[in-house]
Amino acid sequence: MKVLIDSNVVLDILLKNTGLYTGSMAVFAHAEKNLINGYISASAVTDIFYISKKRHGKEIALKSIKKILQVFQPATVTGDDIFKALDLDWSDFEDAVQYVVGESFALDYIVTRNISDFSKGKIPAVTPEHFINIISEN
Repeated sequence: MKVLIDSNVVLDILLKNTGLYTGSMAVFAHAEKNLINGYISASAVTDIFYISKKRHGKEIALKSIKKILQVFQPATVTGDDIFKALDLDWSDFEDAVQYVVGESFALDYIVTRNISDFSKGKIPAVTPEHFINIISEN
């Protein structure tokens, strides 16, 4: 199963967000064990690094990003992806880019905290907890 991991889920892990960490970490653990193929939009990596650096400093942020990228593969964003995302006319451009990347990689799910941001798309958007339930059922 191939899934796109939204930046907010990665940030739950890196920032150890109270109440959100456990579900997001469970997704990470499944990817780490190669039970799923997890991807992160390459365009989101810089945002994740920036936010992590503000909280933990540059050294820890760099180590964290390296660890995350050992488990979640970066999904390339092309110029065509950007133009397709612009044509979607979604309220959140970052989510539109991530969605288009998900389509180009033929991903099965988008794991996110903001399901409604992806409601116009055809790829099912699910919370980390819901995704873990889906995996358990399979």
